[in-house]
Amino acid sequence: MSSNTQNQHSVAAGMPKDKEYARLVNRRQRQGRIWAMVFQAATLVGILALTALLYNIVTESFGLVALENEVNPAALAINGVPLEELSKEQLQTILQANISAGLLRRFENDQPFAERDWESVYGLVLERVVKQRIVATWPLQESLFQRGQIEQEVAAKYPEAVLEFRSWVNPHFVTGSQSSVPILAGVRTALFGSLWVILITILFAFPVGVGAAIYLEEYAQANAINRLIQTNINNLAGVPSIIYGMLGLAIFVRVMEPVTSGSFVGITDPATANGRTILSAGLTLGLLILPMIIINAQEAIRAVSSTLRQAGYGLGATQWQVIWHHVLPSAMPGILTGTILSISRAIGETAPLVVIGASTFIAVDPNGPFSKFTVLPIQIYQWTSRPQDEFRNLAAAAILVLLVLLLTLNASAVLLRNRFSIARAGM
Repeated sequence: MSSNTQNQHSVAAGMPKDKEYARLVNRRQRQGRIWAMVFQAATLVGILALTALLYNIVTESFGLVALENEVNPAALAINGVPLEELSKEQLQTILQANISAGLLRRFENDQPFAERDWESVYGLVLERVVKQRIVATWPLQESLFQRGQIEQEVAAKYPEAVLEFRSWVNPHFVTGSQSSVPILAGVRTALFGSLWVILITILFAFPVGVGAAIYLEEYAQANAINRLIQTNINNLAGVPSIIYGMLGLAIFVRVMEPVTSGSFVGITDPATANGRTILSAGLTLGLLILPMIIINAQEAIRAVSSTLRQAGYGLGATQWQVIWHHVLPSAMPGILTGTILSISRAIGETAPLVVIGASTFIAVDPNGPFSKFTVLPIQIYQWTSRPQDEFRNLAAAAILVLLVLLLTLNASAVLLRNRFSIARAGM
């Protein structure tokens, strides 16, 4: 067939002519390139924003500091043994000789010295006797490229100070408790509080959310009541988190106070008698992420092929057997993906926990669901509100700890999800 004949057939079929066709193709390709550039630019902006955030956190977590001691630690040596090598009992003797009896009783009430470790007592000596303090800090960039100028500034302004490079993220920071002295402060209490709260959140929200999704997808009839329930679940996923904090305050802290305070099992701790405990926090965050878990679980269950269900019914299985042995294993990777995203949101929440009464300063580690608590986001907020520069360094270090915790939990969940996927593929 000749080219003229082809053109005639194209025109007859409503197709554009050669030049018109080429123009349309070029326009489509040009539009495609423009949109590809827009998407690339959006990705680049996101990468730059994330890089700037991480750079700001890292540069505040490391750098030079100038330290001054009101009392020379060498003057506190006993029989020639330096302060850092003294026993816990000797450090306690130094405390008794240099601080008031009232302050000593307060420390004993906060945590008995018999239960304190050596590091805790040594920190009290540095804080209350040596009175070691940071007089100036510099971020990582200045510490690396302006070391000479910093040394001159320290020699001129702080002649008694010692200049040293400090990593604010260190073993003491992770294992130490809170302190009003930045150099001694740690995140152990907040870290344990976050782990306790997230554990209760998962134990409450995951089974309830998956159970609700199974009912709505597999059992619920298409009637007005169930449609209303589904609409409300979708709307609740967008409710501001502070509203859930108010709900938790009303229900878990006040109405369920005998349960959340632990008084129903004989716990009579005055500090938690008002119900402002880890249990209240975990249940509140559980309500916060429950709609998201339900929606994601529904999508995962809906994505399971109907032929799988029909095959199970054809072999004589009951509806529950089909759900338990076929639908849930197939949907579990998607369910866990939604759960990972939900937990990632919960672990960074601050507003609901502030509303229900999380502590901003607490030096006693939580030992159960009925303990008073703080969490890493609240600790970070509390440090960033301080006027001293060194508390911002602590906040940056705490953000790194929070990110590591979040990535660790997410990695564990991803490994579990992949295990379900592999096991399902091998069936």
